[in-house]
This record gives sequence, C-alpha cells and structure tokens, in this order.
Amino acid sequence: MGDFMTISSRKAALAAVLLTSVAFPAAAEPVFNRIASFPVAENLPVDKDKLSVSSAEIITATDDGNTLIYSDSPLGAIGFIDITDAKAPKAGGALMMDGEPTSVTSSAGKALVAVNTSESKAKPSGRLAIVDVATKKVENTCDLGGQPDSIALNKDKTLGAIAIENERDEDVNDGKIPQMPAGDLVVFQVQNGSVDCGTIKHVALTGLTGVAPEDPEPEFVAFNSLNEIALTLQENNEIVIIDANTAEVKTHFSAGSVDLSGIDTKRDGALKFSGEAKGVLREPDAVKWLDDNRLVVANEGDYQGGSRGFTIFDKTGKLLYESGASFERAVAHIGHYPESRSGSKGVEPEGLEAAKFGDIKYFFLLAERASVVGVYKDTGADPELVQLLPSGISPEGAIAIPARNLFATANEVDLGKDGGTRSHVMIYERSEGEKAYPQIVSAEKDGNPIGFAALSGLAAVPGKPGMLYAVSDSVLGSQPTIYTIDASKKPAVITDALVVKRDGAPAQKLDIEGIAAAADGSFWLASEGYSERLVAHALYNVNAKGDIKAEIALPKELVANEIRYGFEGVTIVGTGDDTTLWMAVQREWSDDEKGFVKLVSYNPKKKEWGAVRYPLDKTESGWVGLSEISAQGDSVYIIERDNLVGDAARLKKLYKVAISELKPAKLGGELPVVKKTQAHDFLGELKSATNGYVLDKLEGFTFDASGKPYAVTDNDGVSDSSGETLFFPVDLTATN
Repeated sequence: MGDFMTISSRKAALAAVLLTSVAFPAAAEPVFNRIASFPVAENLPVDKDKLSVSSAEIITATDDGNTLIYSDSPLGAIGFIDITDAKAPKAGGALMMDGEPTSVTSSAGKALVAVNTSESKAKPSGRLAIVDVATKKVENTCDLGGQPDSIALNKDKTLGAIAIENERDEDVNDGKIPQMPAGDLVVFQVQNGSVDCGTIKHVALTGLTGVAPEDPEPEFVAFNSLNEIALTLQENNEIVIIDANTAEVKTHFSAGSVDLSGIDTKRDGALKFSGEAKGVLREPDAVKWLDDNRLVVANEGDYQGGSRGFTIFDKTGKLLYESGASFERAVAHIGHYPESRSGSKGVEPEGLEAAKFGDIKYFFLLAERASVVGVYKDTGADPELVQLLPSGISPEGAIAIPARNLFATANEVDLGKDGGTRSHVMIYERSEGEKAYPQIVSAEKDGNPIGFAALSGLAAVPGKPGMLYAVSDSVLGSQPTIYTIDASKKPAVITDALVVKRDGAPAQKLDIEGIAAAADGSFWLASEGYSERLVAHALYNVNAKGDIKAEIALPKELVANEIRYGFEGVTIVGTGDDTTLWMAVQREWSDDEKGFVKLVSYNPKKKEWGAVRYPLDKTESGWVGLSEISAQGDSVYIIERDNLVGDAARLKKLYKVAISELKPAKLGGELPVVKKTQAHDFLGELKSATNGYVLDKLEGFTFDASGKPYAVTDNDGVSDSSGETLFFPVDLTATN
C-alpha cells in the first residue's frame, strides 16, 4: 500500500502563500531574491571553442564563502566563480580534470573532486582528486575502485564519503537491473582539506534491498553531526544509514510508495490537475539531514518511480511527512509546470540543500524539469513552503552560505549550440524586502490550479481598468485558452480561464499568438500557422463563451507566400463599418524584401484585406521580427525583438506607428512603408526584473481600459526554457 497523503488540507494554505501580496511589513521575515546570474561559458579555457558545451552541475563554496566551485561534466573540468562581490560574480577559470567530474566539495582551501574515469559502464573506474583552490593545481589523487557520484564531508570536515554508483547502462537489457559490477560506499579521513588515500574504506551495500539486492546503485550521500551517513539507493528505492566512524551499515529501509491525486498524468497539450497515480515508488535522489534524527529526500525517480515531491523520514524509516502532489501543484500556480513531462515524472525534484539562516531552518528543493526552487521552512513538524525561486534551466545542485546570507544553484542545461541560453549559476540573497518573483500566479478553479504556460498575447478587458486577457500558444495545443488577469494585484493573478472550443470541444490545430477583445464581449484571435503540422494561418472570431463562430482563412495572395512565422498579434482599429483588424506578421514571407514585414489589415464587415510594410531594425546576429500589435489613442504599438537570449540579446523594443500611417494597399501589389517611432526599450527591465538572464520571447503588450501599459514574456511551456514568466507594468515615460 502507498503512503496516502491527501492534498486537500494543504491547498488553501498553498494558494494563500502564492496569492499573497509581496509587500511585507517591517517586521516580516527576510526573503530570498536572485541578485546575479553567471553564465559558466565565461569560464571556458581559451583553447576551447566558445560554443563548447559546459555545464554547472554540483556546486560548493570555499570556507570563506567567497568562491564557488562547480563540477562541469561535459567539459571535463571544475569551474571557479569569484563571488567576493556576490552581485557581480567574476569568472575564476576552469581546471581540466582528465575525466568526468561528477561531484565536488571543499574544505580548508581545497576542492575534493569525484572524477569518473570509466572505460565503459561495464568497466567503471574513478578517482578522488584534491585540488588547491589558490593555485588551481591537483595535489593528490586516490583511486576509488569504481565510478563515483555524490561526495560529502561531515560537519567538522574530518570525514568524507563518496557514493560509488557504477551506474546502469540504459541501453542494456532495456536498462533493467541488476547490472554488474555492484557499487558501494567509500569512506575516508580528511585533514586540513587533504586526504590520506590509505584511510579509504569500502562499505559493501549488497544484499540490502528487494529490487536488485546484488546491484545497490548508490546515488547521494549526506552526513549528520553524529557522523552518520544517509545514502540513497535510487533505483532500489532504499535508504541506508551508515556509521562513518566504523564504516558499517547501521540500518536500512525502503523509501516506499505514494498514492498521488490532483496531478496531470497525460502528455496531451493540456493542463489538467485532476488525475491520480497509485503506488508510485519514491526512488529518491538527493538526501539531506534536517537534524540528527530527521532526513528529507527528493523523489525524482529514475527506474520505475518518481513521486514528484519530497518526503521526511526519521533515521529508523518512520514516515514523518509526505508532500504528495502539493509541491508540483504549487509549481503549476506560477506557470512552471512542464506539461511535456506529465506522462513521466512531472517536475522531477532532484536536488536538495538544507541550512540555517539566522534562527530559521530551511531546506531547498530543486525541480529539474520545472527549473524552480522550492524554499521550505523546517518547522520540526510539517514544513512550510515560503517561496518559489526562479532558476536557470534544470537546477542540478545548490549550496547555502548562511554566513553571507547567500544561496546559489547550478543549472546544467547548455543550449549555446542551438542559439539558446547557456548553463548558469544563479546567486540569491536573503534580506529584508519584497519577493521579486513570481510576477504572475494563477488562482484555483474547481479545486485545481488554473494551469498556464506560454502567454503570448495581451488585450484589455473593455471597461475594466486593471483587468486583462491573455492567450496561450501551441504549447497547450489541446487546450487553447483565454486567461483573465487581475493586473491590479501584486503579483498579478490569473483569475479565470476560458477554453476556446469548436463544436463544443477544445479546438485543435490552433497556435494563438494574439488576442483583441471587442466591446460586445467577443474576441478576435490570431493564429500563427504551421502548414507542415496542418495548423492554418487564420483569424478566429470567438464569442464570450469561447465558441468559435467564424474562421477567416487568409486570402490566396497571402497564403501563396507563407512561411511558418505568421501572425503574432491582432488589434482593433476604428468602429462600426470602419472597424479594421490589424495583424503583425512576425518575419519576412517569401514575397517580402529583406528587412520588411507586413502589417495585414482585415475589415470584417467589408471582408476586405490589405497590408502595409513595416521596416525592421538590423542586428549583427539572429533574426528580427514582430511579436505584438496593440492600438491605443492615435497609434498602434508594436513589439520588435531579436531571437537572442542573455548577453547576446540586443533588440527588445516597443515602437509606435501612427494610425494615420496605416493606409493599406491591396495584396499582391506594391505596399506602402510606414514610419515608426521608438516608444520604449525593454532590455533594462528584462535584465533587472529578477536579475536573471535576458529572456528572448517578449511576446505580449497592451494597455488596460485606463490606458496603463503592460508586457509579458512567453516561457515556452518550460521546454528548453527556464520557465520564467515576466509580467510587468511599463513606464513609457522612462528614458529609453
């Protein structure tokens, strides 16, 4: 039987945490906010190609807290970051390790690095390297007799332990265990950061578990202050307690299983948190001690399980707390839920850190697939979720530095070769102030989170200042949705969701990128086509109930020259018979002169099409296109951006075009060129909003009924993305 934990008793509390205003009274507890973002590619050696894959995975800090050290498996190195000024981290270089570093820790000016040197998974080998941090030289190495994974030191840094995983080959026998040779645990003595290889002891772990007793698959190690080691055997769903002084197993117990409810169980392009899964094996990855008796595990799963949350046990195996689906549902409330992982292990909590800041004990839960960190207060009983922090893509490791009120995450995914963001180390500070993130959250509807992702267009709710509509794009292709946003709240709150329907069922084959709200309560939606996937370039007229009442196909003069990048926004200009819809085409189609895109017009009453040409800015790299169009006063406002991220981003601007300039000519002939005027530069806001890297997809902009402007970014449904959604009011009077 699974350890059944209902989520109903926690839903109200979780919603309250997420929906509460971020304004804190003077006596409020300090909060964590990101203060810096460091791309680890800055540490690439000079003889490496600048697009060489590099990755921050497991991270530690020197005793003084001024240097971060991380393992970089794809590069085969450890990297160093100078955080003497934590808000301005500096590259400290990389040290090649002649192997694959899997984990790192630090003591007394040394870095202790577990290095995989295996010829193959069938012939595992590895070593422990002791590196002098000041000189960045390897002082000594110890043979480990197998492929290492996690490394940890005890409280006074006199003992160390390494999980010798000897990991399974997923291409052999469908990845089933047992696969020899078996792994074990290495325990050794440490003195002033150095290791005497002669003190190494191997702790046998075979015969302990019921899944594959001869193949334990050790994963993660942690010490308490009694020199007891907690060790997870992930694929075997087991936790082992070892006496580090004697190198003997004291006890072991199964991590058990969980009955989950209120989860999304299908990868189907829709977010529905009403499913359930019974008897899901926890299969923990990371483990941390909360005190000398209690330990917390992150239930990532790897083999046959993965229960999407975390569990607290005592060291005898007694279950003290099970998060169930509560963490994953909290993640859904901030738009970080990865729908593409619904059929697997959801958000996949993988990493953990635990530390005491001031008088408060915290533990930090890292969700690999959601790219988010859950900050929990350890109350000694049921933990309290106090924050969800944005991270880079796929946080793998974390380190707390309480003496400096700092916390850092290592985020492993590097998309540089694909033109995307690089792997990053993110740095956070605990201080008095407001939570900078999230900037938009969702309420609950029918007892479940309103799932949202990839917000790609904005429009005002007519007659209601502070209220907006937004749409989701093809990421939620089986659930095209119009969201209602209360932008007067901080963070803004998605209060309702209206599914777009065709014949009473959620409409298929839509990629909604733009929305305009008519005074009669109906909507105009712009769908960006993708003919190879049978998604048409089209306009849709939708009534207040979400039913498609009309589909307006593009005329042949346009369709004949289509490419994938079509309508990215729609707005309404004029009234009565003169009402005209204006759509922004993202990029040049085949009949466009390079550097010019179309603004396309359609008069619904007269059924007339036309267009003008819009001149694009030029950049040295990437492409430039349009992402939104919104009418206000005597102008239309247009987002023009490049497709670049991070430090490479150069163009994220708002331009305006006078409505008097919008004199459409017939399609197929010569089109007039409009004049544009810069109204705002978003780069500064995108850099400083949460001190992350600049996001590429600024895709929504509009004015509410009172004329207040807002913008939103598209998080791509957390696919090759950090999952962050920035939603913010825009000061058009600010210096550009």
